[in-house]
Amino acid sequence: MAKLHFNYSTMNAGKSTVLLQAAHNYRERGMEPYLLTARLDTRAGVGRIASRIGIGAEADIFDAQDDLFGSVATRLAQGSIACVFVDEAQFLTHDQVWQLARVVDDRGVPVMCYGLRVDFRGALFPGSAALLALADEMREVRTICHCGRKATMVVRRDANGRPVTCGEQVQIGGNETYESLCRQHWREAVGDQVEK
Repeated sequence: MAKLHFNYSTMNAGKSTVLLQAAHNYRERGMEPYLLTARLDTRAGVGRIASRIGIGAEADIFDAQDDLFGSVATRLAQGSIACVFVDEAQFLTHDQVWQLARVVDDRGVPVMCYGLRVDFRGALFPGSAALLALADEMREVRTICHCGRKATMVVRRDANGRPVTCGEQVQIGGNETYESLCRQHWREAVGDQVEK
């Protein structure tokens, strides 16, 4: 039975690595996965899912206005797919998460979403909030803080390395911009003050 899955974590937990490995496992068994990633994230190039450990794959891209049920239906018209994989799922809209739920329910195709749960302010991303509400299965991809405890938060740093507590929710970046921390060290980094 097909399900909607949400694999979530902070930055640098290996979500894309897990996605790419799972897609490889499907291909290795003769089953075709369908990969999607957000147009917003161009760190590895447009339409490319890449991991910090050096593996990557081409993917179709989505924007906020795209109908993902329609995108999957178009891809299915070209041939069978065993599973849909969505990287950077935090950038999905609420409606797009429902569209992916329809892919599962109406087309019988499993959907595996990978993304951040919270932003640098500790607030849920819209796509993540919808996935937490609608996913059949959820799994945390764990990473650690510099103290060794589980990292559940992410701090954004400016060009001088100072923590940022306000600003736009989306700012694409990697290790130069973001650091995953446990809640206690995140609170210390942001001075326990977060602008809402």
